[in-house]
Amino acid sequence: MIVYRGIPSKAAFASVLTIGNFDGVHLGHRAMLQRLVTIARKAAMPAAVLTFEPHPREYFTPAEAPSRLTRLREKLELLAECGVDHVYVCRFNAAFASLSADDFIEKILVRGLGVRHLLIGDDFRFGKGRSGDFALLQKAGIAHRFAVEAMTTIELDGERVSSSSIRAALASGNLIRAEHFLGRRFSISGRIMHGDKIGRTLGFPTANVQHARHRLPLTGVYAVSVDGLGEAPVFGAASVGVRPTIAAGLKPVLEVHLLNFQGDIYGAHVHVNFHHKLRDEAKYASLDALKAQIARDVEATRNYFQESTESK
Repeated sequence: MIVYRGIPSKAAFASVLTIGNFDGVHLGHRAMLQRLVTIARKAAMPAAVLTFEPHPREYFTPAEAPSRLTRLREKLELLAECGVDHVYVCRFNAAFASLSADDFIEKILVRGLGVRHLLIGDDFRFGKGRSGDFALLQKAGIAHRFAVEAMTTIELDGERVSSSSIRAALASGNLIRAEHFLGRRFSISGRIMHGDKIGRTLGFPTANVQHARHRLPLTGVYAVSVDGLGEAPVFGAASVGVRPTIAAGLKPVLEVHLLNFQGDIYGAHVHVNFHHKLRDEAKYASLDALKAQIARDVEATRNYFQESTESK
């Protein structure tokens, strides 16, 4: 898969295109991408995705923007797994936000990306003030000779599959529901960096995973598996949150105490897969009380994975 930063001034080839943020690359997204790749292969054109960085809601209302399910690197990896050939990462800034719907069609779709078949969600809006819609794209498609197709909403158990529904499931600790909509376990990836070593002083050293997110979509203590430290996943107990017992006003962190693992982990890029929520984050009266609770969390994690293995 080839990743482009920005939009070419003139397309070098025609493409089959879809547009969206694709946060999480969930089952609804995957249905659209499967359709995209099918059309592209039949037309002998690249299957292309136009996505935005930052998320438009992060640009317009940063304080109210939702937490991300996937950072850009994770999203690109998932898009590649779906068979996408080209991804155009468009910088969402003042200039882009001010584009009229007609200019978006002319400059971005036709001139820059050479669209021949456009696949969009049924609620897709575009251009300044969200003035562009499916009807305008259909009209433009006739004038510029490209086909336009809208994908209907994907539902599971009577509920629309969406990034917001997955965020709600994660926030409530319902990992099973989030996994159902994602089509895989929820995970956070990042590089293991040196932390403040507080876990080590408590007798439970942790891997500090740099998550590069303004907000995390879940908090609490979890039984997790970690990919990227060897051929097999490594089990662990993960804490996600602001560590209220340590101090007030800290940034959210992801820390994992690895079970039965020895080795140099710093600098490794890992995927932390969330299996089971143990408890909510809490503030304890002392570090000794926190240490005692961590010991219980680690034991609960061991028991969870032991029971999961025995039940197979």
